[in-house]
Amino acid sequence: MDLVLKLEEICAKGDLRMTNQRRVIAEVLMESDDHPSIEEILDRAQLKDKKVSLPTVYRTVKLLEDANMLEKHLLKDGRTLYEDKVGEHHDHLIDVTTGDVVEFVSEEIEALQKLIADKLGYQLVDHRLELYGIPKKKAVD
Repeated sequence: MDLVLKLEEICAKGDLRMTNQRRVIAEVLMESDDHPSIEEILDRAQLKDKKVSLPTVYRTVKLLEDANMLEKHLLKDGRTLYEDKVGEHHDHLIDVTTGDVVEFVSEEIEALQKLIADKLGYQLVDHRLELYGIPKKKAVD
């Protein structure tokens, strides 16, 4: 289900108005190829609708996060980034020098996580992996 439809559903269930501003924010998140911050979401949304305000972005992001449609990434440098959870599962490598977030999929890591959970007597239902690093060329300088 896409974020706009999910947001419409959330608003209907919560007796909230599905405003154009909320729709624009959901569209911005769906169209993002990166992991935007609240401020970046606001900037992109205001390009589509000048009426979008910072409090509306915060409230809309919270609605989507509470509905498990949006994932919050708290980085070690204090930034908070967001991404929709509509696509395929992936993990993240965060470049600590630039803040860039690299998405990757590793079948070996997925299998190892399931094996660890199984050995500890658990069935794995979800996980989140964030690796932090610096490019090798900078690490040797």
